[in-house]
Amino acid sequence: MKQSEIKELSVAELQEKLGETKKSYADLKMSHAISPLENPIQLRNLRRTVARIATELTKRELQ
Repeated sequence: MKQSEIKELSVAELQEKLGETKKSYADLKMSHAISPLENPIQLRNLRRTVARIATELTKRELQ
């Protein structure tokens, strides 16, 4: 998910997306621990997406 897409979402949508993305990351990480993923870069991309969403939420809270 790109930063421009994240900026267009409302706070409620961001919180929902954050929950979904964190769950997806946890599931992917667990499956990677059991058997290696075909594309482990997915983990990095999801982790960065979580950070982008969390950063945008924090930024909006401070405004």
